[in-house]
Amino acid sequence: MDVVGGTGFGLVQLRVVPITSGLAIGGLAAGIGSIFVSILVICFGVGGAGSWVAGAFTLLSVLAGGGAVTASLIAMRQIRRSGAPGRVRFTGRGLAIAGISCGGAGAGISLLALVLGLVLHAS
Repeated sequence: MDVVGGTGFGLVQLRVVPITSGLAIGGLAAGIGSIFVSILVICFGVGGAGSWVAGAFTLLSVLAGGGAVTASLIAMRQIRRSGAPGRVRFTGRGLAIAGISCGGAGAGISLLALVLGLVLHAS
């Protein structure tokens, strides 16, 4: 408690501990999952297990990557708007950026691996 000078009153300031954004954590987890699934697309697509299997895993990877990018962008907005006095302050901007990167990379890798697998097995 800080005493206000010249008066007998005190000033109490509530300190709200910053919280890591759950959306940023979820976006990063989905982005990492998208990269793992894109490795399966590479294995099945280029390995010759079948284009149907590779296509199914590509769809899963693109959906996970898109979800990661969406959740991370919402987390970035949440972090940017937080921090008003007396309100919860969110952190995790780096996690959100990593979620955007991993989600985009996973979706891109899986699409490229599917195309490469289809080209290799068509000839």
